[in-house]
Amino acid sequence: MQAEERALSFPCAGAWLYGVLSLPAHMTQAKAPRGVLIVVGGPQVRTGSHRQFTLLARSLAQAGFPVLRFDYRGMGDSEGEARDFERVRDDLRAALDCFFAQVPGMRDVVLWGLCDGASAAAMYAPGDPRVAGLALLNPWVRTEQGAAKATLKHYYRARLLDPGLWKKIASGNFEAGQAARSFAASVRSAFGGGKTAAQDDAQDAALPERMYAALQGFEGKTLVMLSGADLTAQEFAGLASGSRDWQRLLDGPAVTRHTLDGADHTCSRREWHDQVVGWTAGWLRSW
Repeated sequence: MQAEERALSFPCAGAWLYGVLSLPAHMTQAKAPRGVLIVVGGPQVRTGSHRQFTLLARSLAQAGFPVLRFDYRGMGDSEGEARDFERVRDDLRAALDCFFAQVPGMRDVVLWGLCDGASAAAMYAPGDPRVAGLALLNPWVRTEQGAAKATLKHYYRARLLDPGLWKKIASGNFEAGQAARSFAASVRSAFGGGKTAAQDDAQDAALPERMYAALQGFEGKTLVMLSGADLTAQEFAGLASGSRDWQRLLDGPAVTRHTLDGADHTCSRREWHDQVVGWTAGWLRSW
């Protein structure tokens, strides 16, 4: 199956947003397909790192799903003031309005997001009945304490097993004092001895709770994909494994989970990207 692409512009709160719609070739309204809206992580544009969103959109369109990717206000080609992922609800709604107008036979959509794009998608979804599913790659639930725990558990463990570290120590090129200070700071943050995210910004400290409430209130299906070598993914995994409420939520029948061993944050290798596309397409076809 081939795909075709269409450049789009649409209004949002007095600004013009720009995007690209990828359509399966010869798609008819009678098929009433499910669509995919790609929600980029910031600061990013609709192409994504190493063109990951462009390639994702084209692959899913070739698999039979219309896909829209676009730039938020203030990013890429779009007009307006730049904003963080917690202030893009109007952008997402405007993109969905345009998407449904361009594909009149579409029944519903899945929001596909990476990093804080995944978080923006999750927090938007419960308020829009057109959203039937969420595909979340390495969701952002960052707090200072959570990031420190993920660093201690995953970064320092891998570092101790790295032969390169011991070569540096043996050659005398290792800054022991600096490393010790960095490790001590991570320990303080992880176990409450340092400045917390709540002291920095009460709203940011509540991000995991807001994410949980959004996912708990969402009635559609959810696909969670985590990269095995990414600290953002490991922070999410640590949050989920450390809470019975999160465990019950993610073990529910509406949630599908995958972990891609060795993959980085953006799944930059071809085989990692292809696996994410395969998981997404298979999940979409399964329901």
